[in-house]
Amino acid sequence: MIGLNNLRPKPGSFHKRKRLGLGQGSGHGQTSTKGQKGQNATAGSSKRDGFEGGQMPLLRRIPKSGFSNTRFRTVYEWINVSVLEKHFAGGAEVTPEILVSKRLIKKGDLLKVLGDGDFTKSLTVHAHAFSASAREKIEKAGGKAELIVK
Repeated sequence: MIGLNNLRPKPGSFHKRKRLGLGQGSGHGQTSTKGQKGQNATAGSSKRDGFEGGQMPLLRRIPKSGFSNTRFRTVYEWINVSVLEKHFAGGAEVTPEILVSKRLIKKGDLLKVLGDGDFTKSLTVHAHAFSASAREKIEKAGGKAELIVK
């Protein structure tokens, strides 16, 4: 019978740990597999990622050009009107806080409503941005698309 007391790993799946510095007879004695002298032979030696032994590192050799807006861009959490249609009854108020509590978005910092899918319910939707199609579908169904000014 198999129990926790007699479980064993598959034969050959575990290797013995390389025990360093335990004398000549161990096969890993004297220099402990680090070779004779050199930068990495002594204790406390480590090199940063990308270090190439003093040669100009690849990251500094390649040309850099262009502009990246990632530090300054506005990142929105987004939701489609089809999701609002599925999770809310007609006449309901929809705010970022309610969407977070229902776990439809992760955090309610900035919310954008997108217009993918069908939308027939009359909802009042509060968001920081709306796509043109989302605003059109919400208002066509008799709801309101209200901007949150931050």
